[in-house]
Amino acid sequence: MGINSLLALYTTFGVSFFMDIQLINIGFGNIVSANRVVAIVSPESAPIKRIITDARDRGQLIDATYGRRTRAVIITDSSHVILSAIQPETVANRFVISREHHTVEN
Repeated sequence: MGINSLLALYTTFGVSFFMDIQLINIGFGNIVSANRVVAIVSPESAPIKRIITDARDRGQLIDATYGRRTRAVIITDSSHVILSAIQPETVANRFVISREHHTVEN
């Protein structure tokens, strides 16, 4: 979606369209949309390792670790799987803080 499409949506739906987007820093300057996150899990279990392998095979794996050890696996509503080098608890805390901050502003 280009900037012209975003501007058209902005003028069509107004400011509230953009105010509902929440972004979460998942490390190294990488950002994901909090509204699209379904789960934040640890990568150690066999089922999660299978999910990662399946996502890689489908072309829906996003590696945001910058070569570091994967500590959190983020699963989105579009079935994309995002690997992060920060702990799941840290991602979850950022998620909660973002939600609280968003609630206070509205």
